[in-house]
Amino acid sequence: MRSSLRVQVFLITLVRIILHTSYRMLYPFLTVFSRGLGVELPAVSLALTARSLTGTLGPFLASVSDSRGRKTGMLLGLGLFTAGTGLVAIWPTYPAFILSLILSTLGNYVFLPALQAYLGDRIPYAQRGRTLAITELSWSLSFILGIPFMGLLISRLNWTAPFIFLAILGALALALMAWLLPADPAPENGRPTLWRNFRTVLASPAARAGLAMSMMMTAANESVNLVFGVWLENSYGLKIAALGAASAVIGLSELGGEGLTALLVDRLGKERSIRLGLALNILAALLLPWLGRSVWGALAGLFLFYISSEITIVSALPLISAVLPHARASLLATNVAFFSLGRALGAVLAPFLFQWGILANVAATILFNLAAALILRRVEVQE
Repeated sequence: MRSSLRVQVFLITLVRIILHTSYRMLYPFLTVFSRGLGVELPAVSLALTARSLTGTLGPFLASVSDSRGRKTGMLLGLGLFTAGTGLVAIWPTYPAFILSLILSTLGNYVFLPALQAYLGDRIPYAQRGRTLAITELSWSLSFILGIPFMGLLISRLNWTAPFIFLAILGALALALMAWLLPADPAPENGRPTLWRNFRTVLASPAARAGLAMSMMMTAANESVNLVFGVWLENSYGLKIAALGAASAVIGLSELGGEGLTALLVDRLGKERSIRLGLALNILAALLLPWLGRSVWGALAGLFLFYISSEITIVSALPLISAVLPHARASLLATNVAFFSLGRALGAVLAPFLFQWGILANVAATILFNLAAALILRRVEVQE
């Protein structure tokens, strides 16, 4: 990788840590924000629902990266993020809070596929998995580094301090990216329209297979993810201690999964890496009820579950990026939306299945993973 591109990858990873910190800080500080806004917890939960629905709009704006260039897409995403976080800093009210979540999340959903398409254009497929996995380290690092720092800002200043800080960082990132990133070359065949981009995605059997595979993967993860806290609490009655330990386990397993993927995905091959992750995730799901006889066993099982899930999902990114090179950003943006649909599917099923115990959720995870493995055979790379 050229030194200039290494600098860009490093900067992109830092920017993604900022964006992911903004996204993830809502969960641990939910009650802090509700008190600061002067509203009840259900009102803040409603704001999170509005944020989740924003995921369905992301692909439409993110398609600008195929029509107007990758740099334009990344700058648009950062502009939306900075405007969103800055809104609460200027106007700390509940309506502004909702609009802030929508704008900053939309910015994240526009920035992410644009940067993945940008790297896909510049890095050969054989080496692309490692680079994309390095940028994915931002997800776990935001949890390990970003969230504690946001907590420090809140304790030392007030509940709006994280928004002010993130808005400043967003503006700095916007200026740096505008300066460092090269201008996009003019398209050879003119600028494709939004409808043409999505028609290309939906008309491709390989693209549809990739999207269905992504949905199955995240549904498998969410089938356990949504109920593991309730399972630990019901099993051991250690609500605060167990859930705190589980959060640390999840952060470390995410970091481990992303690091392992960076080391292995290009050497093993993308398809093999995905199959390995799916097999390990099925094994981890099968072991959960048995390991769950003790709290430490349960945490070990969750570590294996989340690290294998992270390997699977991160390994899928370079594969998806090579399915439609001429509509790369549109497909990657649609893939983000299908990740969200998978989480929604798992979130609907998980509480219903948990009525019969953790075994029912484990069974759902296994079935979703097997479906993903079957669909993987229909995903064809075009580069």
